[in-house]
Order: sequence, then structure tokens, then C-alpha cells
Amino acid sequence: MTLALCALSHSPLFGINDPGPQTINGVVTALDEMRAFVRDFDPEITVVFGPDHFNGVFYDMMPAFCIGSGAVSVGDWGTEPGPLPVDRTAARQLVRAVLEAGVDVAQSERLHVDHGVSQPLEFLFGKHYTQQIVPVFVNAVGLPLGPMQRVRLLGEAVGREVASWGRRVLMIASGGLSHDPPVPRLEGAPPEVVARLIDGRNPTPEARALRQKRVIEAGRAHALGGASFQKINPEFDAQVMDTLASGRLTDADAWTNEWIERSGGHSGHEIRAWLAAFAALSSRGRYRVTNRWYWPVDEWMTGFGMMTATEED
Repeated sequence: MTLALCALSHSPLFGINDPGPQTINGVVTALDEMRAFVRDFDPEITVVFGPDHFNGVFYDMMPAFCIGSGAVSVGDWGTEPGPLPVDRTAARQLVRAVLEAGVDVAQSERLHVDHGVSQPLEFLFGKHYTQQIVPVFVNAVGLPLGPMQRVRLLGEAVGREVASWGRRVLMIASGGLSHDPPVPRLEGAPPEVVARLIDGRNPTPEARALRQKRVIEAGRAHALGGASFQKINPEFDAQVMDTLASGRLTDADAWTNEWIERSGGHSGHEIRAWLAAFAALSSRGRYRVTNRWYWPVDEWMTGFGMMTATEED
């Protein structure tokens, strides 16, 4: 077995807002099982597909996709700050292969990543992990967004390349599912927010604390039925997970950006990371989902899903 996959939601409110013991116990148990899945697979390298939330990537240069041949965690929401253990040779090789496949992808020698990449890695490998990685940024908040077909083609190109390496490669997909957190939008934003969305790197501790306070309060209001943000949509989440589990990935080509946002919330676009990872796995042929979990967690403002999958023997 050469390729395996872990797809999981992330949430900055994990460990902060309490959804109750039943949900917590379920998620913790599922994470334990996912970690066991990873240990059994014993990856030699991990490719992680994930978004950013205007913490590392900004409108001063907003690529649709970017592969990090070097990366640093910004350390938001309790994740560890600092350089990440990127396999630079593998990353550069992957950039060349994706470009040769006809998919435009940027390369960064210092990709700044936030909890959208760091949290799932720390969930699965622990803090201060040494697992060699290649981070693949998949834009999900910087409008305008391209069609889902391009995301699938990116994943397929990544999968074809990594399958040729003769190494055990784990794909991680981070994001989603349906959720509508208070992520600012450029259109109509006041001047100070526009400036931050264009280049908001290295905020002061006070500015970061204020942003996080707003998110925490939004999650608590959402749990109490506040109507300011779109509700979690379990039907949308099930459709996404069912489609990915079925292997009918070309069905996602018909998912318009308008439908995703209407059904899954403004940040429902993070399902792009899931599609890319499953498309990478599909490059080896048929695959099977070995486990699947889901909770609609109002306190975390997200439909929290998790899946593991492997190639079919």
C-alpha cells in the first residue's frame, strides 16, 4: 500500500468552547482511531492540503494553489509557531510535476500556514512533530475562487506524482465541512480591514487576541441559536462525504461556488481540500473508506467530519 488518506475538519474553538461530553468523547475517540490508522500505515512523507484564514496568505498575493518547499506556522489558536519539517526536495519535485500536468500552482520557500494546516498535523503527530511534510495551500476564502474541477485536477496531478515515489505517502485534508464563521470579506470591508486582508502578517498579540475573542464569542452565540451566521447543514455535509466515499469525484465538478456557499456557508469552500486529497488517492485507482465520523457542533460553528481511506488491495 503506497497511499493513504485522513480527512478531518479543524476548528479554532476545539478545546475552548465546550459542546458537551458526548461530542467531546466521540471526537477524542475518533482522533485516537485516526492516529492508530496513521501509525499502522507508518507514512514516510505526508502531503497536507489545507486553507488559510488571512493569517498567512493575503491579497497582496493570493494564489489558487501553492506548494510550500519551506513553511512556517504562524502559531495561531494554540498551535506551535515556527518552521515546519518540510521535505524541500519532494516539494520542489511536486511543483514541477503539477505544472507539467497543466495545473498552475505557485511555489513558496516560506509558506506561512495557520491552524488550517497546523491543527490536523498536531492532532495526528503531536506538537513538535518531526514527520516530513509537503504543505499544499488550497485557497478557500480569498475571492474569487476557481471551479471545483480545477481542484480535482490539482489533486490528481499530486497523486500521480507522489505514487511514483515508491514511498508510503499519507494525504491529509483539512477543513470544512459546512460552517460560516466570522471570516472577513474584502468586498465592502472598512479601510482598516481591507488593509489587514491585503497584508496582515505579524499582528500584535493584542490584535490577535481581539480577533480570537470575536470568534469565541461568535461560537457561543451560534450555540445559543444566534442568527448572525449560517447554520450548520448536515445534508450538505453528508452529500460531500457520500460523494467522496463513492469515488465519483467528477460529480463535484458540478458543484458551483454559489451552491457551496448557499448550502455550506461562506467557509464551506474548505471542502476543496477534501476533494483534492481524495482526487490524489484516486490516482492509484479504486479506494475504500475505512472509517467515517460526523458531528454538527454548534459550539465550534462547524459540521465536524472525519474520514480515513486507503487504496483497494
